[in-house]
Amino acid sequence: MLALLASSANIYGNALVDPIREDEPPRPANDYAVSKSAMEQMAALWTDRLPITVVRPFNYTGAGQSRQFLIPKIVDAFARKAPHLELGNLDVDRDFSDVRDVVAAYRHLLEASPRGTFNVCSERGCSLREVLRLVSELSGHTIDVRVNPAFVRANEVKRLRGSADRLRTVLPDWHPRPLRDTLAWMLQQAST
Repeated sequence: MLALLASSANIYGNALVDPIREDEPPRPANDYAVSKSAMEQMAALWTDRLPITVVRPFNYTGAGQSRQFLIPKIVDAFARKAPHLELGNLDVDRDFSDVRDVVAAYRHLLEASPRGTFNVCSERGCSLREVLRLVSELSGHTIDVRVNPAFVRANEVKRLRGSADRLRTVLPDWHPRPLRDTLAWMLQQAST
C-alpha cells in the first residue's frame, strides 16, 4: 500500500524560477516550510524500503475552510457586505487550487501508486488584488481594503506558482477548475 505524504509548496520559498518544478531545491522561508522540508528528508530515508509518494500542494481553498485562512476571510467579508477589510501584503502572488481538485489528485495518485514527488497546483498565479477583484465582481459588493502592517510578514514569499508537468505524467487529464469557479462556490456557500 502506498504512503502519500502531504508536504507543501512552501518549501520552495522565494524560488528563483517560475513556474516551480519538483527538482527546484528547497528554500524554506518560515517555520512551517522548514518542518515540511524536514519531513521530506526523513521520508527520503525510507523510500528504498517503502512505497512513498510526496505531494507538494500549492495554496488551496474551498467552501467550509476556516475564516482564519486568507481566502475564506475575504469571501466572508464580501458575503457579509462588510464595509472594510484589513489584510497584509496585497502584492503576493499565489497558485490557488480548489480543494475538490486537490483531493481528486490525491485519490488518483493513491490509485496509480507512483513513487516520487509531485506538485499539486493550478499553474496559474493570482495576486491578492486579483482575488479581491474577482470576489467583488461575483458578489456585486465593493470593500475598502486596508493594509495592516501587523499582517505583513517580514519573510513573505512573494510569488509561488507551480508546474504540474510531472503530475500530468500520472494524471494526464489534470485540468483544475479556475479560481473564479472556486470563489463563486465559496461565496454561494457563505451566503446560505
